[in-house]
Amino acid sequence: MLATVVAFGLLACSCSKESTGPDTSNTSGANLNKVAGIYPAPPSGWTGTTNPYNTTGWVGDIMPYYDNGKFHLFFLHDAQTKPAGQGFHAIHKFESTNLLDFSYGGEMIPYGSTTQPDFAIGTGSTVKVGDTYYMYYTGHNGISEFLMSNPRESVLYATSKDLKTWIKNTTFKLTAPPEYYNFDFRDPHVFFNSEKNEYWMLISTQTVHSRKAVVLLYTSANPATNNWTLKGPLYTTTEEERYLMMECADVFKMGNFWYMFFSENWSSNKGTHYRIADSSEGPWRKPAHDMLDGEFFYAAKTETDGAKRYLFGWTARRLPENDNGNKEWAGNMVAHELTQAADGTLGVKVPGTVAAIFKNNLPLQVQKSAGAVTVNANTYQLNGSGAEAFYTFTPVNGTRKIQAKLKADNNTGTTGFIFNANNYPEQGYKIVFEPQRGRVAAYNLTGGNPVEVTRVPFEFKANTEYTIDIVLDGTICVVYIDGKAALSNRIYGMPGRQWGIFGHATQAEFSSLQISSPD
Repeated sequence: MLATVVAFGLLACSCSKESTGPDTSNTSGANLNKVAGIYPAPPSGWTGTTNPYNTTGWVGDIMPYYDNGKFHLFFLHDAQTKPAGQGFHAIHKFESTNLLDFSYGGEMIPYGSTTQPDFAIGTGSTVKVGDTYYMYYTGHNGISEFLMSNPRESVLYATSKDLKTWIKNTTFKLTAPPEYYNFDFRDPHVFFNSEKNEYWMLISTQTVHSRKAVVLLYTSANPATNNWTLKGPLYTTTEEERYLMMECADVFKMGNFWYMFFSENWSSNKGTHYRIADSSEGPWRKPAHDMLDGEFFYAAKTETDGAKRYLFGWTARRLPENDNGNKEWAGNMVAHELTQAADGTLGVKVPGTVAAIFKNNLPLQVQKSAGAVTVNANTYQLNGSGAEAFYTFTPVNGTRKIQAKLKADNNTGTTGFIFNANNYPEQGYKIVFEPQRGRVAAYNLTGGNPVEVTRVPFEFKANTEYTIDIVLDGTICVVYIDGKAALSNRIYGMPGRQWGIFGHATQAEFSSLQISSPD
């Protein structure tokens, strides 16, 4: 462990607010706007001007912070139009008291100029010290002229007294120590570690020579002094993992266990992962299934309201906006409620406030079917032992929740749900429970040919009943499996089209099947 004390220029705070980003005269947070939907995205008009950034945007990495009964959900704003020569990814904010109703607070921290370290802004976190809030964030500037005398990435911060008006501290700049890679040095996560009675800062980076992904640890007795001590790696990728970067690290205690979350976007297991330990220092052990959702739920970080802990990530959009488009960075915010087993392993479920609004059960009206299907009230037996059996229902519109108890008689077949099912089986989007492969996967069908989209590990057992909850909102479809895992999806072909259930090479039973809308 290193014992280097890092000093950052002048210790006395010499602060100034920069105005090099878009016009923020209408974004003080005084007039918050309601945002529609369970899975929000920022609305247009946030600048109040004709600036090209005045477009509908998307939610990038989320930096959740809970204070005084309210979630402050800071995020990197990804505008649909990013003019050449201007910066990007200013920090914006949603607010919510219940993770069901959201207000949009507009821009909180603007990006800088071409000559400043935060020409683009990356992920960070918020911590309160005394009566002041500190938001640490990533400064990113890849302009060649800037790189001649500066690292590409650094850690910066801004302060606030009310979580609305933020002032950048232009004298603070933390850069990578010599043995770590200053091209990738980002995502500061700062919190008070009660186990060690000190503040911790986690930073995602790489070693210079071997390019191993590292979560680097700094500590401080008081962030207000701008003194942070480098302690060395808190976690280094293993030879088995070989991760390139472990982004958006988050460490917290829940019950008797400590957890580390991070996201990785370059391996065959893209997505958000977690580790478990008995101490904040580790050692960190990998659970049998270290992902709680698939790759369309990324950069997830957690926050607690003191009673429950939630996992916040974004579900990617596609460009062009159809189910065959390319997966893009940023999308809609999605939140899961964390669950915890006695052995410390984690799961996710629909947040309680969201689940509670679906009180209006809608009729299940069959549209078409194939194969051997038996119906008794809300129980559907699909015998796919020969050919695939399926049932499709009335098109879905608006915000809906599908519920079912699902079991299959063997571990060799597959079963699940179909969306965009008007022309199934030639076209559709399938959520497939694959016991033989130990996972749930999503496939997009074009001409009957399945293309895998996303997947999450899950161990199924034959003749065992599992509770399935599916929340639909716009083009977002989130599938929850028994309070243990989720699979987030972007399905452009879902709204206004049929949905259904299927069984293939198995006898599948969907009992207590229902679809409901908010009351």
